[in-house]
Amino acid sequence: MNEAAARPTAAAQIEPAATKRGPGSRTGSLTRRMIVIAAAWIVALLVIGGFALDRVLSRSIVDNFDNQLSLILKGMIGASEIGPDGEVRFTRPPADQRFIEPYSGLYFQISGAGADSFASRSLWDRRLRVVDTHKDVEPHLYDSNEFSTADNPEPLRIVERDAVLPGSNIRWRFQVAQSRETIDDQIGQLRRTLIWSFTLLGIGLIVLAALQTVYGLWPLRRVRREVAAIRSGQKTRIGRDFPTEIRPLTEEINELLAHSEAQAEEARRHAGNLAHALKTPLTVITNAATAQAADLADTVCREATVMRRQVDHHLARARAIGRRSSAQARARVWDSLEAVQRAVDRMYEGVTVDIDGDKVAEVRVERQDLDEMIGNLVENAAKYGGGRVFVTVCQKGAWVHVEIEDDGPGIAPAQRAELFVRGKRLDTTGKPGTGLGLAIVRDVAEIYGGKITLEESEDLGGLNARLTLPAG
Repeated sequence: MNEAAARPTAAAQIEPAATKRGPGSRTGSLTRRMIVIAAAWIVALLVIGGFALDRVLSRSIVDNFDNQLSLILKGMIGASEIGPDGEVRFTRPPADQRFIEPYSGLYFQISGAGADSFASRSLWDRRLRVVDTHKDVEPHLYDSNEFSTADNPEPLRIVERDAVLPGSNIRWRFQVAQSRETIDDQIGQLRRTLIWSFTLLGIGLIVLAALQTVYGLWPLRRVRREVAAIRSGQKTRIGRDFPTEIRPLTEEINELLAHSEAQAEEARRHAGNLAHALKTPLTVITNAATAQAADLADTVCREATVMRRQVDHHLARARAIGRRSSAQARARVWDSLEAVQRAVDRMYEGVTVDIDGDKVAEVRVERQDLDEMIGNLVENAAKYGGGRVFVTVCQKGAWVHVEIEDDGPGIAPAQRAELFVRGKRLDTTGKPGTGLGLAIVRDVAEIYGGKITLEESEDLGGLNARLTLPAG
């Protein structure tokens, strides 16, 4: 049973890891991706370019071949006349000797209605097909397989034209035919040359793209090695001798390392401060317990209260430091003010809290920390003021100012700095409090890059606590 119960557990542990990479995963080698993309683009361009070049050059070969046939046809028509017997004859013999060699691959034929065909000796016992369903006033070029057989294929390129010779009423069909083997061989040789040339060119371009990719991404491999060296403790920072495109990345990594070190150092410092703050109360409790003092219970309660406020203070700082790492933190000041206003109205029945100003102002602070800062300030104004608290919100440039004014007796300028000392209280009336409220507000505000200042209220005559935070 133990093995059977263990199998589903192991499968459950393996399954999430296996499902991390699905069809939409984008992991893999960046070098391979770039080479594959470059190779596909190069092959596509070479195929399209080779096809287009093959069409152009093949058409050029065929056009040159057709021009030669048309010149022969034109010369043959110019050298033709009607003889005494009414048949066509040449005033001069054809210059190309292939016309008199049987089956040489170059042929001519002159045909007319009701007259015998006048054909070149090279045709021997064959004749070119004549189609009378159309009239060729201009030279007509086309391909024909009329002489091809299964054992001896002979594709032809034929040019023909109709002409009426002087002294005759017959429309004569002049035809010149030549075997396509010549141009087919030329086109085949051209295509073989293109294939080999473009293949070698494609291989060369792909190799060049691969070398360029490997060389271009080499700084990223250096970054990886230096990060590994930092992780192993061999280095503390990434070097600066990197290309312009990579340098912002390395600088950001170095800034992140510095930020992490600062946070770690701050955490160590807070831990030391908390240990130091708790050491004295614990010593007092230990001594009282050892001596079996009569006021042991009172001593324990008093020192426990001191330890609690110290723990609350350091926990507030720790929470703010932890949340500060979120660069997307945003909070609307007006929402926090309304929440604090409702809470203070329930806690202090004789106090009136009025809020005014910018209702849409946002700060780059977590909502919980903003509530704690504003809550401490408004509660202090309600507790030590004369019953009226006025809160104003305004944004000036990159900063948002929250002013909390009260109508109390105020605080002398020389004593205002003492309010930020942890545990320091200027109130002697015995009202409940730990003396850590303003210290927490100052510490949390500084963590987010803000500040808290104490001034005299011009409108109400009491204290004006101005909280300044970065705008969102």
